[in-house]
Amino acid sequence: MKEESSSKTMFGSQDLRDTHRHEISFPSQNWSLEMLLRRLKAIDAKRDDKFASVMGAIGEFGTFQWRLVALTFIPSILSTFFMFSHHFLLTAQRPYCNTSWILEVGPNLTEDEQLNLTLPRAPNGSFLTCLMYIPVPWDLDSIIHFGLNYTETCKFGWIYPFAHTHSLINEFDLVCGNEPYKENGQTVFMSGILTGSLLFGFLSDKLGRYPIILLSLLGFLIFGFGTAFVSSFYQYLFFRFFVAQASVGYAICSVSLVMEWLVGEHRAQAVILQHCFLTIGVIFLTGLAYKVDHWRLLCLLGGMPMFPLICNIWVLRESPRWLMVRGKVEEAKKVLCYAAEVNKKTIPLNLLNELQIPGKKVTKASILDFYTNHHLFKVVLAMGCVCPTPFSLPCSLMLSPPRFTVSYISFTLSLKLNDFGLDIYFVQVVPSILAVPARLCCVILLEYFGRKWTLNLTLFLLTFTCLFLLFLPQELKSTVILMLVLAEFSMAGTVSIFFIYTAELLPTVLRSTGLGMVSLAWAAGAISSMAIFKQTKTQLPIFFCCLCCILALCFSSLVPETVNRPLRDSIEYTSR
Repeated sequence: MKEESSSKTMFGSQDLRDTHRHEISFPSQNWSLEMLLRRLKAIDAKRDDKFASVMGAIGEFGTFQWRLVALTFIPSILSTFFMFSHHFLLTAQRPYCNTSWILEVGPNLTEDEQLNLTLPRAPNGSFLTCLMYIPVPWDLDSIIHFGLNYTETCKFGWIYPFAHTHSLINEFDLVCGNEPYKENGQTVFMSGILTGSLLFGFLSDKLGRYPIILLSLLGFLIFGFGTAFVSSFYQYLFFRFFVAQASVGYAICSVSLVMEWLVGEHRAQAVILQHCFLTIGVIFLTGLAYKVDHWRLLCLLGGMPMFPLICNIWVLRESPRWLMVRGKVEEAKKVLCYAAEVNKKTIPLNLLNELQIPGKKVTKASILDFYTNHHLFKVVLAMGCVCPTPFSLPCSLMLSPPRFTVSYISFTLSLKLNDFGLDIYFVQVVPSILAVPARLCCVILLEYFGRKWTLNLTLFLLTFTCLFLLFLPQELKSTVILMLVLAEFSMAGTVSIFFIYTAELLPTVLRSTGLGMVSLAWAAGAISSMAIFKQTKTQLPIFFCCLCCILALCFSSLVPETVNRPLRDSIEYTSR
């Protein structure tokens, strides 16, 4: 122990000498010393963590881990087709009443002549979209000579003579009073997120990560690919509800599985990589939607790659951490040995034999532990006390609403950007392109400053941008759009850090359930944003964004740092 202490002292002294040798350096002396102490503590924690020792023998990021990350995160690209395709399937179309009745008396009329004779005009000379002249039993010459005077709403459906794409709107006539059906699509999707987040999170902690990932991929295949064959808008909503459940279930389980297989900074890098894949998927979807002019074909192209992915799902293995907390020690040893074989490594027998259930008993936990357990209650209280929901106190505490506030801000900024009448492809592509470097920058910041300070930094930048937007005159359209895009840049990093931070704070036995609650709060924030933004066109939504930023910045600083610390498997550590 003396030699070890001496070596640490020599190492620390050498680090300080190197720091003094360079007068201008980044990070500063205090940051360098803090990083040194943090890494020394991480080495001690890793030495005490038997599972981390086994992962070190396997190889912290070898072929098996690469395969795991690729096979779990490539579907993230495809999931964007099901999550965001709704924006492109509902492109605006200009409808006109179907007045083909006049073709019975004038079969040789051109389309322009037909519209001119049967549709009333607005004061500016354009045809009215939801009115038509009442049909009369006259011949064509009488109609041309006397004209038609009495109007009524469309009786025979609608036509779309100037539509360049075949979307849900002109497929199911979501126009002229049927627009509320269009809004139902987003409501149904959020309902799927709300129910799926709790259901799949609970099932993942009870049945395992692997079977729920397989179930989610099957959901993509059946309900995502099957969307292309629906025959009514109600069927589309039905399929979209289950697609939303599959989307949130896959996101929760894939992150849980990957984080429990990786150690150290590889966990944060993998989650950020997944979010970058999601962003790339949005860019790819936007380009494909620009080229493909039929919504059914777009759904088919998004669902077809799921077939080879499901065929290769056997490559994945269950989380050994989850197997350990469920008392399946022998199965955990088997999957660890398989990973070592893929990485061409050998696990020493003494390390394998040290893998035992803590306390010789299976860890039991339930969703009520978020309320009864002191540590978990403190964490969810710090993460959840800014949630203005109408639920009872314990429920609202468990909604993790810094995530609620981040979701509210994210959706409000997107709605504000859409409110300027920008092209849908611009609104999707530009923030997505900026999100990739924003998230990659977080990799460096997380390594140098840890979770807490990096999160505070991104929240501070987001707060500053929202405050600037609040006082910026709306007449400066270009400047407002630029600031909205910069806010989306800061938001991208904030979302990734929140997800990493939350997953590391939760114990393995309740990790997926906790992430499900985070997704629940995300959906609640999105619904609140849409409701508030729809009710007012003032700067009130942006004011709420500023308020949410400040509250999230204050309360997120109360949770403990998790960088370079091993994942917790049970809730028992809270009593130590």
